[in-house]
Amino acid sequence: MGPRGPHRGLAGVTHDIAGIPLTVQRSPRARRISLRIDAAAGGAVLILPAHLPLAAGLAFARQNSGWLSERHARLPAAVPMTDGAVLPLLGVDHPLRHRPDARRGVWIEDGAICVSGKAEHFRRRLTDWLMARAREEILAYARPMAATLGVPLRRITLRDTKSRWGSCSRTGDLSFSWRLVLAPPEVLGYVVAHETSHRLEMNHSPAFWRVVERLAPGARAQRDWLRREGPKLHLFV
Repeated sequence: MGPRGPHRGLAGVTHDIAGIPLTVQRSPRARRISLRIDAAAGGAVLILPAHLPLAAGLAFARQNSGWLSERHARLPAAVPMTDGAVLPLLGVDHPLRHRPDARRGVWIEDGAICVSGKAEHFRRRLTDWLMARAREEILAYARPMAATLGVPLRRITLRDTKSRWGSCSRTGDLSFSWRLVLAPPEVLGYVVAHETSHRLEMNHSPAFWRVVERLAPGARAQRDWLRREGPKLHLFV
């Protein structure tokens, strides 16, 4: 039991199971009830198929409260993005430094990410900078990949999604988690390849994976990295 993969849930309703906050999300794609730990929120998520009543989902969560408690106890602590913290940028650790008197916005100096301005604006300025950097890195991969496949590059949106790293709409618009900028470049590149490949194959068939491998050779290793290390990227708050 555990995560089954990304689901597009509806707005969540929070309950309490064994002292653990549990967010319930209904998914029209889910075929069975599933549970996963939400490292960023410090709680858990119950994915409930659209046709099942809430009571059935909560009963399932209570039956598995032991598993929830065990996995919840293993959660690492969240890392506030404040002065002195260490943040990975493209997989390389950078200490965060507050430079309140500087007028340079956000910049990298001697291996550290420096943020100017008032302390109360530190996280917002840093997040805005990370999102801008993520967009630059994603575009640097997406443009040549789209050209290779002979498809136009449409709108790219950045979000802070917890259940998926990227998505491709039926109209060809791409969406990504800005937190990919915290991962190694080859991992970010794999996610861009994955979503760009959906421009040709809106499925996960063998043909789709052949397109992915064409754009990002060795994609399986990057998928494994995301499964293993990806949840840690959501610990930065």
